[in-house]
Amino acid sequence: MAAAVGLAVLLSGCSSYDALLGSKPSPAGATGSSSSSFSDRFNNLLLGTPSTTVAEGAGAPPPPELDCPTVEIRQGASTFAQSAQESGSNALSLRFQASFVKTARECALRGANVTMKVGIQGRVIVGPAGISGPVTLPMRLAVVKEGLEPKTIWTRFYSVPVTMPPGQPNVLFTQIEEDLTVPMPSSKDFDQYVIYVGFDPEGAAMEKKKPARPPSKPNR
Repeated sequence: MAAAVGLAVLLSGCSSYDALLGSKPSPAGATGSSSSSFSDRFNNLLLGTPSTTVAEGAGAPPPPELDCPTVEIRQGASTFAQSAQESGSNALSLRFQASFVKTARECALRGANVTMKVGIQGRVIVGPAGISGPVTLPMRLAVVKEGLEPKTIWTRFYSVPVTMPPGQPNVLFTQIEEDLTVPMPSSKDFDQYVIYVGFDPEGAAMEKKKPARPPSKPNR
């Protein structure tokens, strides 16, 4: 009973977080002054100054102002949970639940391309059936041009390893994409770009089904 009550308290925060995201994707990281100071530290630690631009060549004219696309949580993909075998209670069979906490990004214009660096921080909460040791989180980043017909410009799947220390109820994880590079569109089109992040269990299943690469033939 005590374990169930404790889990309810821990997950109530996650439920509130999901409720804020429920009706539509929400930009991560806009939650008041304390969150602002945390975001600043997160940016400085992982990304440096956000929304930067880089001119190509000595004496080149300054590039036009470049605003990074916002990072948003994909609707319906804000949490990822894993359960053990059923023990008569869904709550008591929960091993862990993961959610996103903060995001940050920066952009650099390099010739005809724009390179984005995206950092994601999340939290894994241990459930009653949880155990210490390694877990893997299926996560996907995507750049989408929104509009009447949304178009995926870039996407990548990640298997994010997290180690749960013994006796620790929750742990933070971080994933950084260093080189998200896409062709620079017109300013009007770039304003429609959104960087989405979300958990993707189906993507994990697809990765497992991919055929193994044949061994390379030795040079003779």
